[in-house]
Amino acid sequence: MNPELEQEVSNLRALNLTPKQIARKLGLRPSDVTAIIQTQATQSALTLGKQSKLAPIAKCLANKNMIQELLKPESRNWFGIKKKAQDLDLNSGSSGLGLVLVARSVSNRFRVCSYLVDYWCLGVKDAIGPRQMDRFKYEQFLHHAFQMYPEGYEEITLQQTQDIVFGSVEYAATLGLKPHSDFAAARDHLGEWNDKTALEFGRDGEPFFMAGPYDNVDKIMRTLTQTVGENNFNFVTPVDDGYGLLDW
Repeated sequence: MNPELEQEVSNLRALNLTPKQIARKLGLRPSDVTAIIQTQATQSALTLGKQSKLAPIAKCLANKNMIQELLKPESRNWFGIKKKAQDLDLNSGSSGLGLVLVARSVSNRFRVCSYLVDYWCLGVKDAIGPRQMDRFKYEQFLHHAFQMYPEGYEEITLQQTQDIVFGSVEYAATLGLKPHSDFAAARDHLGEWNDKTALEFGRDGEPFFMAGPYDNVDKIMRTLTQTVGENNFNFVTPVDDGYGLLDW
């Protein structure tokens, strides 16, 4: 596999695309893409080695919409107003989905992990890293990672980062939902959390599941029905060429 193709896979993975999505874009077999991702992860792990102490934080970044909704709840335009799924404005920029990126300094390089967070329901939907890179590759990774968030991103504290990521995982666990399997490799990069957060997850006090194209919708719906009851959560699911807004 040539280096240019491997870099392209790495760039698309930074956008949190699945192996199937990457394969479709590059005209490859999903198994080939998965092999490249696994090889890159193995090489990164070998390079990093076993670390007894975490490197110092360089930057913690998150997209602005998530910062506004989770860290500044007093500014929410729906705060204190109960809305059902059919009242959701899909053009408002609110989707319950955000990205957190954590970079640690290792000499003149960066060790980076990113976390795709569904703070309305599913917790950590995907995670990438840890990866070690020079400043140029770090800036490139940063650009690709936040490309899907036109509102941009801002720096936040490590405590706020832990509250968002670990807090969303904890919230999802109360709903019977587990984080993406890749989270296990990126978890330690965040450091130790005090297991307490004042952040409020869900939407208007209830889980709000916005189904993505690769979510196991039936399984998630069954789980939510069992854990919170069929009248206690909302969801948005893709239907044909549009979105069906349903109150479950």
